Amino acid sequence: MKVRVDQALCQGHTLCAMKAPEVFELDDVDGHSSPISPDVPAGQESQVMNAVRSCPERAISVEETP
Repeated sequence: MKVRVDQALCQGHTLCAMKAPEVFELDDVDGHSSPISPDVPAGQESQVMNAVRSCPERAISVEETP
């Protein structure tokens, strides 16, 4: 699974980092989120999907990988 944050949509609500702190990092200046790595670590899929659902801006997208 790969994860992406659309920087044009992200408003820095920080919910994704609270739901999946091992996957998302926050910018120190504006609080916007980005994935630590586009590849979701094994065992973190559920947390990432919770982050996707919690994002009020719908800025997070995931792509299933074979």
